[in-house]
Amino acid sequence: MSQKVAFVGVGRMGANMARHLQLDCGHDVTAVYDINKEAAGELATELSAQSCDKLSEVTAAADVIITVVTNDAAMKAIFFGEGDNLLQGAGGKTFINCATLSPEAHTEVYEAGKAAGAEVLEGAMASSISHAREGNLYLMIGGDTEVFDKHRSILDDLSLNLRHCGEIGKAAETKALVNMVMNINTAGLAEGLGLASALGLDLKMICEIFSQTGANSRVLETDSDDMIDRDHECWFSAEHAAKDSGIAAGLAAREGLNLPVNDATKAQYDRMTAEGLGELDKSGIAELTFPGRHANS
Repeated sequence: MSQKVAFVGVGRMGANMARHLQLDCGHDVTAVYDINKEAAGELATELSAQSCDKLSEVTAAADVIITVVTNDAAMKAIFFGEGDNLLQGAGGKTFINCATLSPEAHTEVYEAGKAAGAEVLEGAMASSISHAREGNLYLMIGGDTEVFDKHRSILDDLSLNLRHCGEIGKAAETKALVNMVMNINTAGLAEGLGLASALGLDLKMICEIFSQTGANSRVLETDSDDMIDRDHECWFSAEHAAKDSGIAAGLAAREGLNLPVNDATKAQYDRMTAEGLGELDKSGIAELTFPGRHANS
C-alpha cells in the first residue's frame, strides 16, 4: 500500500527523490517544505502537493517524512526549533533522515523521535542527482531492524543498492568514511594531474595510464575530465566536502586516531571555501593544483 510521503529539503537531491517516488513509483507525495519557498512552491505545483509554511504541517500531512538538509544545525532546527518543528504531532509517523550529518545529530533525533512516539531511520546517500531522479541511490541505513524492514518497500523504491549498517549512527559513520576516502582520492587526483600539467605531459595519456595502474580510482572516471576542462558544475560541492571530511576528523579524534591525509584534504577544501570556491563541485580542488589557475597564477 502506498504511503503518504512528505519532503523537508527539496534542493537538488530532495526534489528529485520526490519526483521519482511520485511520478515513477506511484507514492503520494503530499507535502514539501524548504527554506527556499520558491523552490518548494515550484515542486509542490509540479507534484500537486502542499507547499507548507510550517514544519508541523508537513508532519500532519504524511505518514513518512524524508528530510534532506545540509548540516547538523539545519537538522536541529527542523526537529527542535522553538514554536514549530517536525516532532509536533509526530506520534505514529516515520522520519527517514537522508543528510550527511554527524552520528550524534542522528542519534539525538532518533531519541527525541522515540519520545514523541515516532520511528526514525537514517538513510545516508552515496550517489548523485541523476541517481536520485532515477531511484538508483546507494543508501546506507541506520536504525532498528524492525523499522528498516517495515519501510523496506519505500527504501527499495529510492535505491538501486541498499545496506542496513546497524543501529542509529552507524550509517552516518559509514558515510563519513565513504566521503573521507572519496575526498582524499579527489585531492590526490588533482595533485597528480596538476603536476602532470606542469611537466607538460599529455593529460589524456596520463589518465589512460592511471586507469590501468595502481593510480586508478572511481574518482578518475568521474572527475578527471572536469578537472582538465575546468568544468566544475556542482554535483557535490567543495563546501560539503569540507564538512564531510570534518565529520570524519571528528570521529577520528573521538577514537584517538591521527588521520594526517584526511586533515590535509580537509584543509584544501576549507581553503576553497575561504577563497570563494566553495560552491564549485569537489573537482574544483584542481583549481588549487594546476599551474596557471586560481592559486598558482
